Amino acid sequence: MSQTAAKIDAVVFDVGRVLYHWDLRHLFEKLIDDQEELDWFLRNVVTEEWHFEHDHGRALTDMVPERIALFPDYEAHIHAYATRFNETVPGPVEGSIELVEALHAQGVPLYAITNFGHEFWGAFRPERPVFDLFRDIVVSGTEKLAKPDPAIYRLAESRFGHAPEAMLFIDDNPANIASARECGWNGHLFTDAATLEAELKALGLLG
Repeated sequence: MSQTAAKIDAVVFDVGRVLYHWDLRHLFEKLIDDQEELDWFLRNVVTEEWHFEHDHGRALTDMVPERIALFPDYEAHIHAYATRFNETVPGPVEGSIELVEALHAQGVPLYAITNFGHEFWGAFRPERPVFDLFRDIVVSGTEKLAKPDPAIYRLAESRFGHAPEAMLFIDDNPANIASARECGWNGHLFTDAATLEAELKALGLLG
């Protein structure tokens, strides 16, 4: 733990790999049987790096035709990326949703900052009622700002209405936590729900 002495009065979650599992493989293993081909495809065609362009605000209508032009043999697969993205999210991270619910029951204000494409978020969010418990969610693809850019934390501060030292930010990416801390936030590098629960209790946020 490396939190400031100031009282933390709000908790800010990342979404992917903190609240929900996410892996492109979950979709494409349904479409590509050969494991070597699947590994090559995920390294070269629909990669996390390319996907991040959508997280950063690029429209699928730009990204998909551009990618198909580079890899015409995988046209159907690239279209599947755009139309079946929810299949890359197999379910919640074990124990995390329960922590959100427990914090909400304690009256702790909840927020999120997520690197998530605007179009994909529009299809994902309505199917996950847990987000009804959040007061506000900053979505990178909507704002065209993505973690770890300090600007996204400054935007969140203005939206959430809490001082940075009064917020605990939870993310699985060390670079995102480092950037948040440089902005004056408290950070928890997520590994599993049990470790997070122990910190939340130590901070007096959970009984």
